[in-house]
Amino acid sequence: MTNTYNNVYINDTITIAGPYEAKGPLGSYFDKSYKDLYFGEKAWELAEIKMLTNCIEMLLDKIKMKNNKIDALISGDLLNQNISSNFTAAKLGIPMIGIYAACSTSTLGLIIASNMINSGVAKNIICSVSSHNCTSEKQFRQPVEYGGPKPKRATFTVTGAASALVSSKKSKIKITSSTLGTVVDAGIKDAFHMGAVMAPAAAKTIYTHLINTKTKPSDYDLILTGDLGRYGKDILKDYMKEEYNMELNNLDDSACMIYDINNQEVYAGGSGPACIPLVTYGYILDKMKKGKLKKVLMVATGSLHSQASVNLKQTIPAVSHAICLEATL
Repeated sequence: MTNTYNNVYINDTITIAGPYEAKGPLGSYFDKSYKDLYFGEKAWELAEIKMLTNCIEMLLDKIKMKNNKIDALISGDLLNQNISSNFTAAKLGIPMIGIYAACSTSTLGLIIASNMINSGVAKNIICSVSSHNCTSEKQFRQPVEYGGPKPKRATFTVTGAASALVSSKKSKIKITSSTLGTVVDAGIKDAFHMGAVMAPAAAKTIYTHLINTKTKPSDYDLILTGDLGRYGKDILKDYMKEEYNMELNNLDDSACMIYDINNQEVYAGGSGPACIPLVTYGYILDKMKKGKLKKVLMVATGSLHSQASVNLKQTIPAVSHAICLEATL
């Protein structure tokens, strides 16, 4: 499903990163970073809650708005039952829409907010996500203390939180269209190879968006996926060419941008709900506001597996959601 919007804007954003992300090539674009993974807390899960809460509070302070002026908080994370988002919402007292789309949660939140703003049922919505390397490893794979080896095709979950205020108030960044993705199961069971798992879903969403909006890849300055990693990015390019006869010459992937994947020990690159919004809200929006990019298709991807489905040796479905961002300069 593709929608177009007339009056939806991203007014402001806040990005918070962990120590690995701060040392990456985009470190200077984040609003705040932590020097360790505990953030002064005694558990990683508590650290993630603190990080997300801090991120939203920083945004509220930046936009100079009280909590009661926000119509809704749309938020999601990787932990069971969205506990980072739920505990954060309990502290802030903002009406809450909890969502889960794995690493595509950020664009799903923006789509929901855009539909609400465009229809007039809400005026100010905050969209947030968080992920933490150690909490996600503990939940989906093995605790980091275990020290189990990983294959090169694995990705490294980004530690970070990102928040955006979406409203009808005009700003330099406008959301002009979106495509809600469909779940695609490519028959892959390898939970380490998420790039291969998610690439077909990304391809279908990109193709659907282009067809429904009557655009072509070259109409965009950048098609930004996240987070396929170095191998998934190549798979997506090949898939688009073979399946849809389209060349993605202007494609980049946030998983390959947030880290120096040749020198940091991050395997195939980044992953996690915070990956693509950290890159977009920090680096990409900065380039758009400076007139270096005018039209960007933000295509987040999510691997929809769980501990239970992996243990049952099920295939891994994936989903991808897209948002088109345009500079209004």
